[in-house]
Amino acid sequence: MHPYRQLNALGIIAISAMLTYAFADQFVNHELPCPLCLLQRIGFVAVSIGLLLNVTHGPRPSHYGFAIAASVAGGAMALRQVSLHVIPGTPGYGSPFLGLHFYTWAFLLFAFMIAAIAMISSLPRQYDDLGWLQWRQQPLLCKLAIVVITIIISLNALAAFSECGPGKCPDNPEQYWLFQD
Repeated sequence: MHPYRQLNALGIIAISAMLTYAFADQFVNHELPCPLCLLQRIGFVAVSIGLLLNVTHGPRPSHYGFAIAASVAGGAMALRQVSLHVIPGTPGYGSPFLGLHFYTWAFLLFAFMIAAIAMISSLPRQYDDLGWLQWRQQPLLCKLAIVVITIIISLNALAAFSECGPGKCPDNPEQYWLFQD
């Protein structure tokens, strides 16, 4: 087996770490994510699904293409939010992290992922490793990535439903829909 499945698993773990930090920040700082923030999280989840397909079914150009398309869509959502707050005197949304807001970091990360996935997908040797791997055949790093991203996606979906409910999310959320007064 080529190391490309593990490389994709590392990408999933990196995305999981980023989503975990944003998720934890949501509760620690009591700042609910806005609809554009939630769409950016969906973009990161979609990228991780493309990488997850490479882990479970073997690397394929279509999986990388899905991850790149998700990065472009997520980057567009992040750039839209950056453009809403770039006008001087317009307050940013949420607390900055290392001097930049999460949506600016998201844009930079999506741009990085587009470049990284494009480079990795151009390596032809990995496409010899086609095929589904059962759970017991997966390397430990791949198993870890599968479990972690499944937990993170589930928790984020539950939190998003708690915030927005079955309807449209408020533009500037102040409380969870599920726990409103």
